[in-house]
Amino acid sequence: MHAVWRAGSVRRMAEAASNPQPVENGDVETVERVIAAPPEAIWALIADPSRHHEIDGSGTVRDAKGMPDALELGSEFGMSMKMGLPYSMVSKVIEYEPNRRLAWQTFPPGIFRNLAGGRIWRYELEPADGGTLVRESWDISQEKFKALVKPARKKTRDAMNATLERIAQLVESTS
Repeated sequence: MHAVWRAGSVRRMAEAASNPQPVENGDVETVERVIAAPPEAIWALIADPSRHHEIDGSGTVRDAKGMPDALELGSEFGMSMKMGLPYSMVSKVIEYEPNRRLAWQTFPPGIFRNLAGGRIWRYELEPADGGTLVRESWDISQEKFKALVKPARKKTRDAMNATLERIAQLVESTS
C-alpha cells in the first residue's frame, strides 16, 4: 500500500475537508479549486517534477534535476530556481498516496540544508462534482526562519492560485 502519512496528516486532512475555504492559521496557506479533469490526470502532472516549471504560478521554478524514475515516499529531487538570482532547492517526498495526496519538503542543498528551508508544498486531490477538488498548501510549520518567509504569504497565495489555473489549463485541454 502506498498510503503513508505523516503524524497529524489525517487530522489536518479532516479539518481541511470540513472547511474547504482558504485557510490561514499562521503556518499554513491553502487554496483550492475544482478542475474539470480526473484525479489521475492531475496526479500525472504534479507527480512529475520535470513538469513543475509548466505549472509554477510564481515564475521561480526552472528545471528539475536528479529526479528518480518515479516519485514515492522518501524520493528526493532537485530544482533549479530563480528569484532575481539563480539558486537550487532539494525536495523530499514526505506524504504520498497516488492520485490523492503528494507533499514534499524543500531545503537548500549541501551544508545550507541545516541553516534554512523546511517549507512543505502539499497537493490533495478529491473527486468532486465536475472533476477534482485540488487543494494546494504552503506549510511553513517546519520552516527554519518563519519570520523571513511569513511576509510572502499573500504573494504565495496569489502564486498558488495561478498554479491551480495553469494545472486546469493543462489538464482540462486534454481531458
